[in-house]
Order: sequence, then C-alpha cells, then structure tokens
Amino acid sequence: MVDTPGMKILHIEGGRHLYGGAFQVLHLLRGLAARGHDNLLACPRGCALAKAAAPVAQVCELPMHGDADLLMVVRLYRLIRRARPDLVHLHSRIGADVMGGLAGRLSGVPVIHTRRVDNPEPRWLVALKYRLHDRVIAISEGIGQVLLSEGLPATKLRIVRSAVDWDRYAQPADRTAIRQQLAVPTDALLIGVIAQLIPRKGHRFLLAALPALIAVYPNLHVRCFGQGLLAAEIQRQIADLELSDHVQLAGFRDDLPNILPALDLVVHPVLMEGLGVSLLQAASAGVPIIASRVGGIPEAVRDGENGLLVPPGDVAALRETISRLLADPEYRRKLGAGGQELMAREFSVDAMVEGNLAVYRELVCRTDAPDTPSS
Repeated sequence: MVDTPGMKILHIEGGRHLYGGAFQVLHLLRGLAARGHDNLLACPRGCALAKAAAPVAQVCELPMHGDADLLMVVRLYRLIRRARPDLVHLHSRIGADVMGGLAGRLSGVPVIHTRRVDNPEPRWLVALKYRLHDRVIAISEGIGQVLLSEGLPATKLRIVRSAVDWDRYAQPADRTAIRQQLAVPTDALLIGVIAQLIPRKGHRFLLAALPALIAVYPNLHVRCFGQGLLAAEIQRQIADLELSDHVQLAGFRDDLPNILPALDLVVHPVLMEGLGVSLLQAASAGVPIIASRVGGIPEAVRDGENGLLVPPGDVAALRETISRLLADPEYRRKLGAGGQELMAREFSVDAMVEGNLAVYRELVCRTDAPDTPSS
C-alpha cells in the first residue's frame, strides 16, 4: 500500500495515570512505531505513561499544571520548534486541548485533538477552542453528535473508536485464586465496578439498589476498582447502608486481565460516558455488562448482545436488571460470548491505529515511500 511514510507525530497527554485515555495513547504509540512512524510524547513529569511509552516514543516530560497553566503554551511551542513534527496530536484536556492547540497554531503545524468525553460545552467555547484544531477525533458516535450539536463544523469531525487488546483479556484465569485475593467466597455472585470514584460514575445508584438485591441474593458481593476524590464519601455510604460485609473499595488495579474473568457481572451506572474503556475490557473477558444508556455506551454495550442498558440514575431499573441477570446464568454466558465476538469484530487496536493514521494523512501529504505495516 503506497502511503504517507515516516511521519513524526508529537503527542501531548496531560493525564498522570495509565488508564482510560492514557492507555489508548499507549496503544496508538505502539501501533504507530510498528508501522515505521516516529513518536514524540509530551507528558507530565513522573507520570506512568512516560515509563510505559519509552520503548516506542521519545518522551519529553514537562511541567503540566492543567487548564490555568498558561506557560504550557511556551513550553510546548519551544518543543515543537525544536522537534519539528509533521503534526501535533492532543490527547487530553487538562490544559492540553487549548494550550497545545495554541502552541501548534503559533508554530504553523497541523493540530488534531481527540475528544474522549461527552461533557457538554457552551457553543461560544466550542467556536473558540476548536478553531485551534484542524481535525477533532471523537472516540464514539455519541461524542461526535454532542460536538455537532454544539456547533463543531462537520468538516472537522472524524470518528475513531477507542480500542482494546481484546485477546489479552480473553485468557483463562484461576477464578478461585482471584476470588481469594479479593476476599470473596468462591461460590459468591460477584459484581465489579471499574471506574474512577467521581460523581458522574454513579456508584451511589448501585449502592442504593444493593440492599434489596442482597435480601434476595445473600451471597452477592461487589468490588469497586478505581480511585478518586469520592473514596471517603462512598465508604461512608457503604457503612450507612450496612453493606460493609458485601461491598469493598478495591482501589486501582493494573491486573484487570486476571481479575475480570472472576466476575459474574460488570455494572457501570454512569451519568455521562464517552465510550468506556473498562466496558471494552469487560466484554473482551466475556463478562456481561449492565450500563447506563448515555453517551457512547450503546456503541460498546449492545443491548441484548453483550449486556443490558438502563436509564441513567434510575435505581429501580438498575435493581431489576441486575436481578434479572443474577437469576439467569445461561443468559449471562450468552451475553459474555457476545461481548468477545463484538470486541474482536469492531474494537481492535489495529482498527484504532489505522483510523488515526487516516486522519493524519488528510493533513500530511507525502507520497515518496510506502508505510511499513506491522507483521
């Protein structure tokens, strides 16, 4: 295939933890390097992504202090002028979307911004901010529709879904050993929640539904994987509802490929979600999912194919849907198998990398040599 050869891409990621969007950046860096492109990564000093990306990118660790860090423009401008990339790809907000956009514009380099959340923005901000970007990549159709409704020109929008290395999660695991690690009885019904402990992830709705469920399923246990500002508040709610014998905050885990096959069900009761990488991981592991019908979630959780969808914030509907799946192990197995088929078909890492490359090629025109695809 004759294609754009040897591009040099400066990636800017402001997140400090290696999950969600930052993990998608790592997938992309690896895929681009395997195809013969040069990656530069600007990221916060000491972040987890810096170490993980070192084999596939030249890493530039910089001070990054968020949306109010105006000096980030100067630091990124100097980096762009020194490195002379073919384009700049902004992967997060946390200041990178605006400061990186300004630095790219001042340098005269094409700028791409990947939008991973469906949070609404005022039309005036959309009109100003996205003027800095030559293309805006949404990771789901749901996010794309939000952007269009707020005034983003359709000519700038491209859809490239997030990806999962699904076969890594589709491995057999020692279910008994994992449950022992999690302090869960081997014969328990085990629900996992994989999300940051922040308000929009909706942990409170699941907790409110649990007392009635435990009355029917006394062997029901819940483990919440993630970290965040609401940890103490959620812990208090668990105690207030007398759920401490059944629900535990398990913290951030980097061994989810081992843990997920030990779950009977993943519940994701969010109020807003761009797509949900944890849902892709759960589906890859063959775990059925119950999630809110919001944002890009219906693209990751197909109702009746790999999970069931409920209205956001509806505790009664959430409780009834969980009860339905807990009572029907055969249906859970069917949904789990459907999830693995869906991930292999539509959410591969190769598809995500090629989707981003297609956007790059719109802005960087070279025809002097072919791409070198990975073997």
